[in-house]
Amino acid sequence: MFKTYLFGIVLGVIGAFALVYFVPVVDQARENSVITVLPNGGNSESYHINIPMDRIAVGAADQPAPLPPGMQWPQDFSSSSAELYKVRNIHDSVIGVASRVVVDTGESGNAIEWVLHFPARGSLYVSMQMQVEDGEQRSGEILSGTREFGRLSGRLTEAYVPLESDDELRRGRIELVSSYRSVAGGET
Repeated sequence: MFKTYLFGIVLGVIGAFALVYFVPVVDQARENSVITVLPNGGNSESYHINIPMDRIAVGAADQPAPLPPGMQWPQDFSSSSAELYKVRNIHDSVIGVASRVVVDTGESGNAIEWVLHFPARGSLYVSMQMQVEDGEQRSGEILSGTREFGRLSGRLTEAYVPLESDDELRRGRIELVSSYRSVAGGET
């Protein structure tokens, strides 16, 4: 009886390991990076966010329709706002998430902080001024990155492109274009 019990335990452990090996618990697919090589030796990637479909959360003072519904923004943060988005590549596949925070910095005006996170790749942290360049886009410096982006420096541009629609929703897309090159050192 005892031998049968031990045999059952050993067979159960072997069966559990075989099940985990042949049937993975998580099978997360990773989209291939769509990177363009620039003439100056750097790289560029384009991302976009479809508005309002890719908006996950919006927080701002006195917002008429918060997302998710019922969210209350702290009064201490009345001069700032935060938004969370899904990020898509040029093939319109969701490849990550991004947060965009607008902060009143006092005398120097407002600043925009972007954090883009791509699973299995890493994150980018970008700071940009509120002033629009060329009447269409903002530009900011990539201040920090993790993993694959840890040894990169460069810029990120943000542009809002409205889409024609008949409904009352403000539809469009935020286009983000990063251009970067490798630097010595950096986080690994």
